[in-house]
Order: sequence, then structure tokens, then C-alpha cells
Amino acid sequence: MRRLPPLFVLVLMAVVSVAAADNATLAAVANTAVTVSADEVAKSSGTITVGGRTLGYQAEAGLLVVAVKDPMEADPVPAGEKAPPVAPTAAMSYVGYFLGKEADARRPITFIYNGGPGSATIWLHMGAFGPKRAVAADAAHGAAAPYRLVDNAYTLLTDSDLVFIDAPATGFGYLRGADKEKAFLGVDEDARAFTQFIMKFLSTHGRWNSPKFLFGESYGTTRSAVLAHMLTARAVELNGVVLLSQILSYDNNSDNPEMNPGTEQPYALALPTFAATAWYHHKLANRPEALEPFLAEVERFALEEYLPALVAGRTLSAARRRALVAKLHDYTGIAPEYLEKANLRLNVGMFTQQLLGDNIAGRVDTRYTGPAMDPVGREASYDPMIASIAPPYVALFNDYVRRDLHFGEGRSYKYMGGLPSWDALHAPPGTQEKQAQAPNVLPDLAAAMKLNPNLKVLMHGGYYDLATPYFSAVYELNHLPIPDTLAANISMRFYQAGHMVYLNEPSLAALSQSTGAFIRTNSAH
Repeated sequence: MRRLPPLFVLVLMAVVSVAAADNATLAAVANTAVTVSADEVAKSSGTITVGGRTLGYQAEAGLLVVAVKDPMEADPVPAGEKAPPVAPTAAMSYVGYFLGKEADARRPITFIYNGGPGSATIWLHMGAFGPKRAVAADAAHGAAAPYRLVDNAYTLLTDSDLVFIDAPATGFGYLRGADKEKAFLGVDEDARAFTQFIMKFLSTHGRWNSPKFLFGESYGTTRSAVLAHMLTARAVELNGVVLLSQILSYDNNSDNPEMNPGTEQPYALALPTFAATAWYHHKLANRPEALEPFLAEVERFALEEYLPALVAGRTLSAARRRALVAKLHDYTGIAPEYLEKANLRLNVGMFTQQLLGDNIAGRVDTRYTGPAMDPVGREASYDPMIASIAPPYVALFNDYVRRDLHFGEGRSYKYMGGLPSWDALHAPPGTQEKQAQAPNVLPDLAAAMKLNPNLKVLMHGGYYDLATPYFSAVYELNHLPIPDTLAANISMRFYQAGHMVYLNEPSLAALSQSTGAFIRTNSAH
């Protein structure tokens, strides 16, 4: 199986490699004394002002322990028999918010997580939907500390109680037991851990009869598809699943499609984002005034002309090839000579390196730019967007969680887990065997929708996202193996922003409004 780059880990490598090493060392020291996994919780309260109203809420930050074998399913050890070895456990860190003076079990509850794999949920928590928001520069590298933390006018707490969950081996969490990485670090293993977390949380907080939603970003959308099926198969019906910056089939990954020759879809599905980026940076000779009609034209070309031409391979005629080079230049701003040498095929790194001369465009959000590490290199070697936003988010969360939420003293917060291994193989519904192929979780989401025909799905995407191109998400959902009667359960929203749509404040406002309306609509009877 070809190598799969973790979506969020890949873009952070150059920026945080030293910090990750320091975090790993600090975590080892902080957790040396923790030999037994145990739930922990710190409770607090707070207020925010939203739309001129002061809202009070209860908060809790802590650790919730899950095991490879659900403890509720374990048979007691008969008297006189030796207990079996303790199963590996994961202490998963989280922050929950509940509107009012005490939790109301009638309110919706939304479980929120980022992706990676290996990313904590600091980004959605502090940038999008938590009651407090980190202020970061949009499409630019902002000033260094001190950074600003403000009341979040766009929090989803007005529509739903919120639980921000850090994946196993990230955040304040830790793993214990023999073969602990093998037990939790993988597509299926990770989803099982989240399944246990959510079911345990529903029990400990009396929320079994609350309307329930999942919100995942990036690899978190992959997780959501598997998790939705696992929960539904255990009679935990969801009201809705929200996907932000979606990837469900990794054969559509546009980072290194050259490693999988003969699979041409990624090149075509990334083309509209290449065009949007060239449009944004004024690199088109005949730049249209409006973006979205232009993208509709590029989408049609990508599927009806470009993809068939790539599929033709060596049988493509010279005349048709020349016409395609000219059209690709018109849409991407990349020099015809380079397109010819690239055999009509650009991966993400090649495009972001070539578009702006001595500067590079971001991968996760192509509006961001920075100086190229190597102006004559084949591909960009870092992401200027991540270099911009990681410092304020990390600094403000580390201060906020200890000062306001009263949790984490003496511990390090691993915003990126630095995973030692990840099992990318997946066993889709209907089989116990992991498939030796790039993960494709379209069958999982389809199975969840068939088991629960009332399940609604809302997909959000940014036009300037090359980590998970928006047109790839459209293509995947249009190929979801469900009957046409269920297709009406899917809706899509797009924004003039990147992978982290919420970095652009107008897009954050629209994202919050759309998601809040989705929760309200699908919580009512």
C-alpha cells in the first residue's frame, strides 16, 4: 500500500519538530508517576457576552479512560482464579461546556475533534466553537506574544453543549499497557476509542437521551465516518454528522498521487483549488471578476476534459495535449513549459512552490504566503499558514486551561502527538479483515446512513484548501453508495477560506450560523 501522509501532521513537521521533541520529553517526565489510568476532572464556571447577552456556563476539563476491551463487557474473575493481564488503556483528555448553572439533558450535545491523525483539538476549541477564541492574523503572519483571547461571538454553545475531545496520545492524554500504540493508533483502533469515550461520557453525564452530533475536521472527518457506523451499530443513533475539510477516500489525496501511477482522480479534483488560489493571488492572465462562476467552469473542465485526457495516457494526441497545456495555464497560472515537463500533472507541493516565484503558497490555506526555503526546489518544504497560527493557539490554550479551567498543572499539552506509528489499514463494514489499500471510509458513512435513514450530514469546505480540496469532498459524497432517497440528507457549504475555515472571521460567522441551524433543525421533532 502506498504511503499516506497524515493530513495535519505533514504540514506541521517543519514548524514544530523541535517543539514536539520537547513536548515528548516533558510528557515523559510529567507522566512518569502515572502508573494507573484513572478518570480525572476539574470543574469550573464562566461567562461570555454574545450579542449583548451575558451567558453563564459550566465547564469541566479532565481525562476519561477507555480500554481495548470495554470494562462493562468484562466477566468477573471467578474466585481462586488469577486475573488476566490488564488491557491497554488510553486516558483521553477533553474539555466540556454546558450552558446554564447546571447541565440540561434535553439540550443537544456535540462531540468535536480535530484530525491529523495525531492532532489534539486545540484548533476547533480555541479557533472556532469554544466560549473563548484565540485571535490570530488572517492570511498573514501576526505579531508575537502577547496574544489576545476574547469572548467568542461564534460559539456553538448557544445551540448545543460541547465536548472537545483530544485523540489518544495527544493533549494531556497518555497510553498505558503492553502494545499500547498498537491498541489505539490506527484508523479502526482510534474510532473504537472514540466510541468508548462517547458512550462512557453519555453514561457518566446522563446524556443518553440528548440529541447527539459529531463534528470532525480533516482526518476527523475520516474518524467521523467510521465512528458514526460504530456508534449506530451499538444502537447509539446520531442526529447529525458535520464534516469540515473532508477526506473519506485517500486515493483522492493530492499530495503525492505520483506514488500511485494510473490513478488520475487526484490531479483533476485538485484543479479547482489550484484555480481558486491563482485567482486569489492575481496570477491569471484573464482573471474573472467573480470566483464561484469561474470555479464552476473549472470543475466542468476537470471532470469532462482534463480527467479523460489523463486517463488516455500515451494515447493522448499531440494536438489535444497542446490544448490542455494552454487551458491548464489559463486556470492555474503555471508556465506552459513547466506543465509540459510535469506531464500535465501537478501535485500540491509542485503547485505551491511554482505559483509565486521566490515565495510559496500555503498548503492548508493557500492565501498564506512565505519565502521559499529553496527557490529552485521541486516542492514547498513548509507551510506558512501553520507557522503563523500555531504560536498564538498553543500559547493561549496553555494559559487558559490552567488559569480558567484549573487543569493541567505539572503536565504538558501535546498539541501534536508525534505518533510513533499509525495503522492506516481499515476493515470496512461487513468484513473483519483490514483491506490492503488506502483507507476509504465511504462504506462506513453509507452504512450509518442506511442503518439510520434519518441521519443528516453537513459538509463544509474552503476553496483555498489543498490539504483536502473541496472538489474532492464533493466528488466523494456524490459517489457515496446510498440510494437516491438518502442523498437528500446531505448538504454542502463552501467558503472563501482554507482548511481551517474559521481563520477568516466572516467565514467563521457563516460556519457557526450554518452549523447552529443544522443542530437546531435536527434536534427538533
